[in-house]
Amino acid sequence: MLLAKIVGTVVATRKDPRLVSSKLMIVRSMDPRGEPEGNYLVAVDTVDAGIGETVLIVSGSSARMASGLKDCPVDAAIVGIIDEIEIDETVKSSVVDRRSTI
Repeated sequence: MLLAKIVGTVVATRKDPRLVSSKLMIVRSMDPRGEPEGNYLVAVDTVDAGIGETVLIVSGSSARMASGLKDCPVDAAIVGIIDEIEIDETVKSSVVDRRSTI
């Protein structure tokens, strides 16, 4: 799952017939602090989210399953609206730089 912010909508009068009743939103990935990162995506909205909301995104086969469009060309789906994000600043990263041990 990814965190993202909804930044716009997509209107497509001509599209795959299986997408006719689907609401399409433009989202941008973000880090847990709300800073944008990565590219923009078009995602099917399964939870009736709106512009400016922070959401959870799934992609690939998970997106097709979440949207109920198993055999449809869907690559990203909005599956949750986030109310709050809490980060414990006391937790330290345990990532090891393996290059220094070679």
